[in-house]
Amino acid sequence: MSNEQMKQRASINYDENIAYLSKELGVDKSFDLIRIDLKYGGKNMAFFLVDGFAKDESLTQIQREFMAMKEEELSIDALQTLIKSKIPYVEIDTEKDLDKVVDQVLAGPAALVVEGIDEVILIDTRTYPVRGPEEPDTEQVIRGAKDGFVETLVMNVALARRRVRDRTLRNEYMMVGRRSKTDICVSYIEDIADPLVVKEVKAALKKIDTDGLPMGDKTIEEYLFGQHYNPYPLVRYTERPDVAAAHLFEGHVLIMVDGSPSVIITPTTFWHHLQHAEEYRQKPIIGIALRLVRFTAVWASIFLLPFWLLLATNQALLPEGLKYIGPNETGSVPLLGQFLIAEVGIEMLRMAAIHTPSALATALGLVAAILIGQVAIDVGLFSPEVVLYLAVAAVGSFATPSYEMSLANRLIRVVLLIATGFFHVFGYVISITLLLILLTTMRVFDTPYLWPFMPFSATSFRDVIFRSPIPLKRQRPKAIHPLDEDR
Repeated sequence: MSNEQMKQRASINYDENIAYLSKELGVDKSFDLIRIDLKYGGKNMAFFLVDGFAKDESLTQIQREFMAMKEEELSIDALQTLIKSKIPYVEIDTEKDLDKVVDQVLAGPAALVVEGIDEVILIDTRTYPVRGPEEPDTEQVIRGAKDGFVETLVMNVALARRRVRDRTLRNEYMMVGRRSKTDICVSYIEDIADPLVVKEVKAALKKIDTDGLPMGDKTIEEYLFGQHYNPYPLVRYTERPDVAAAHLFEGHVLIMVDGSPSVIITPTTFWHHLQHAEEYRQKPIIGIALRLVRFTAVWASIFLLPFWLLLATNQALLPEGLKYIGPNETGSVPLLGQFLIAEVGIEMLRMAAIHTPSALATALGLVAAILIGQVAIDVGLFSPEVVLYLAVAAVGSFATPSYEMSLANRLIRVVLLIATGFFHVFGYVISITLLLILLTTMRVFDTPYLWPFMPFSATSFRDVIFRSPIPLKRQRPKAIHPLDEDR
C-alpha cells in the first residue's frame, strides 16, 4: 500500500468517500461485504459492513431512529446530532482516515458515511461466531470451574476480568499483521507486573512485521523469543481463566490473541510448566502428594529409559542386589533400536489419536495394546522390559501438565537414549550435563528458567516442590520482579 493510500482522508464529497470505500473493500467482488444506500433527514447515507459480523437487530433499530429524523435536525452540526442523540448504541466512534475505516469494517464494526460530513461514523455492532466456554480437554479438574477460554478475544478478556476486578488491571489492545490485522490484548495488573517486562512485550509485538498470524499465539511466541532450535517452551499456555487469573495476581503478563483459545503467560520458569490446577483444588497435603507423584512421572519420562539402557548394556555397573535389571530376552533387535522404533511407534499412535474420531479412539487403543504391543513381543521384535519401561515413560509424558513441555521432554529423552546407546556412561553423563547447562543458561525476560533451583532460593524451592497452603503463600515469585512482592 502506497503512502498516498495510507493518507487517504474522508472529505466533504460524499461520492468520493463512497467510491473509495467501495473499491478498497471490494464490495462488488465479495458477497459478504455489504453496502446499504439510505436517505434520512434529507441526507444520503451508506452503511458498509461484513454480513457475518453485523447484528441485524441493532442496525434495524438504528434505521428506525433515522426514520423519525427530520431534515432540520441535521441542518446544524449533523455529526454531533447523529452520534449523541440519534444512534442508540454504546460503542460508537468517528474516523477521518478512510484506510483505518476499511480496516475497522473488515474487523467487524459497521461504517456509516453521511453526506456533507468529513468523518465516518463507526458503530461496533459486530458479533463473532463463538462456541460456549467449555472446560478445556487438556486441563481438566475434578473440582473447580468448568469454563475455558474460547476463540473470541472480547469474551476471553471478560472471563479474565470476571476473576480479577482490580482497578489497575490493564487490557491493552494491539493489532498485528499487515493483512490479517489480528486483534491482540496484553493483560497485566499495573500495580504488580514488572513495567520493564510489559514494555518489552509491547515493543516486541509492535516490531512484528508479517502478513498475518496463521497459527495465532504460537506465531506470536516465535516472534517474541526466537530460539527456534530450543525445544523447551519459553511461555506457558493455558485455556483456563482461573489459571490465567492466578498468574495475573503473581505479576505475570498475559497475551491473548483473537482466534485462539490459548492464553500466553510470560515470564515463566521450568517449574511453571509442571503445576496443575488440580493440586490447588484439593487439601494441601493431597496437593503435595499429587505434585510429588507428578514430578516423579516427569523425571521418569526423561531419565528412566536412558538409565535403564545404560544399566542393561553395562551389567558391571549393577550392584549384586540389582542384577535382575536388564532384559531376560533381548529380542532380535538391539536394545537401542527397540527403543527408537518404539518411540517412533508411540509418536505415530499419538498422531493417529489426534486425527481419530472420538468414537473410534477406544478401538485404536485396543489395536495399539493388543495387536502391536503383544504381537511385537511374541515375534521377538521387542523384549517385555522395553515395553514396560517405555510405557512408564509414556505415562510420565502424558502426566506432564504442559503439552509443550511433554513434547520437549520426549525429544530430550530420545537424544539421551542415542547418546547412552553409542557412548554408554560417557554419553549419559555428558548429555545430562549439556541438558543442565542449557536449562540453567535460559532466561525469559531476565527470569532464570530454573529458578529457584538455580539460582537457589530455599523458601521458593520449597514452594515449588511442596504445594504450600494458600494462607502461608505471602510472597510473590521474586524471579519475575513484581512491584509488590507481598500478597
